[in-house]
Amino acid sequence: MRIFSRKANRGGGAGRKGAPGGKGARRAPRGSTEYAALLVLTMILLAFGIVMVFSASWASSYMGETQDSLFYLKRELIFAGMGLGLMFFLARFDYGRLRKIAPLLMVVSLVLLLAVLIPGIGVSAKGARRWLSIGFLGFQPQPAELAKLAVILFAASVVAARPRLLGSFRDMLAPLLLMPVAACALVLVEPDMGTAITICLTLGAILIVAGIQLRLLVLPVMGGGLLAALSVLVSPHQAARITSFLDPWKDAQGAGYQVIQSWVALASGGLFGVGIGNSVQKYDWLPEHHTDMILSIVGEELGLIGVLAVLFAFIGFAFIGFRIALKCRDPFGKYLAAGITTLVVSQAAVNFCAVTGLLPLTGVPLPVISYGGSSLVIILASVGILLNISVSKRSQVAASGTRKLKAIEGGNRGRRDGRASGARARARRSAHA
Repeated sequence: MRIFSRKANRGGGAGRKGAPGGKGARRAPRGSTEYAALLVLTMILLAFGIVMVFSASWASSYMGETQDSLFYLKRELIFAGMGLGLMFFLARFDYGRLRKIAPLLMVVSLVLLLAVLIPGIGVSAKGARRWLSIGFLGFQPQPAELAKLAVILFAASVVAARPRLLGSFRDMLAPLLLMPVAACALVLVEPDMGTAITICLTLGAILIVAGIQLRLLVLPVMGGGLLAALSVLVSPHQAARITSFLDPWKDAQGAGYQVIQSWVALASGGLFGVGIGNSVQKYDWLPEHHTDMILSIVGEELGLIGVLAVLFAFIGFAFIGFRIALKCRDPFGKYLAAGITTLVVSQAAVNFCAVTGLLPLTGVPLPVISYGGSSLVIILASVGILLNISVSKRSQVAASGTRKLKAIEGGNRGRRDGRASGARARARRSAHA
């Protein structure tokens, strides 16, 4: 009887181990559904992005200096290979070990952001200095993309280790907010308003999931707004984008030209589009047609149906990512999953709004779909971390996921063990029973 009981407990019941629906039947590992769904969705977006990059860029690259219609496609495939390598590596790498390197990565990203501003090291283009000159590698990395992931890792590690910091603004200023704010300030100097907004949104998402009282976010939000206003005042490039957003027709051949051409592309596509490869705007009518404005080419070639398909794909990404955060019972993993999901979804939202004229043009690419080496590699690496969180044993402490997206530390900031007061009371009652 003792042997039988042990086998029953291990199998989850007395049913036959391989019987369908039996209590002893094998179950899929926890998180495997989210893992598979996220992986499939990411690969679909990546494949679609590669097709659209080629469709949007072949004409301009052939007529340009390279005279090679495959120029951008070949580079995008190289970046995709690098990103996929990192994604599959990090999907198998214990995300908990990233806590140790989070402060170092944050410092490295700040140093690189400073290096961008140094003449001879940083590269200027179209009114902004955002890239590093590394000629022997054949591409120009953008440190701001690394800073996005660095801020997420740093904030998640600090909040998970010291939840009491969220009790007051003064407590979290130096250990938690100082370096992310410095990163935002350096990004605004480039200037790159879109990346600064993305960093602020991801940091805010982590703090909200961690259970911070919303009144404590008032001062940081006001400070961020002040920094953004100063950036616009001292940067003619940013000021022109604001004025063109308010009235693009006032300077239709200048600052308002890009958004007007974006509207033309979207309107030309109609419901079903003109067909893959048949875009007119990609013949250098629409600036940045294969990078920041690639959604306009999607709308022209695939119509409203194609744009909505991309929109629903990112909504699906948000659902899967936040579901992973819901199920994760490890504080660091929960905050990390929420931050990464917000990073991808907020970039997509900002890009959608900029392309359609609902927000000023910010230079934020459409994740995974737009052409861009640094952005694609960092986003795929971030997805790899999210995949690891979905199936890691470290994140599966409890028997089942929580039903509400609220922090483990939220409302319990004075407790070091991260358990809610009710959980601790029940534990004490069980011990005395």
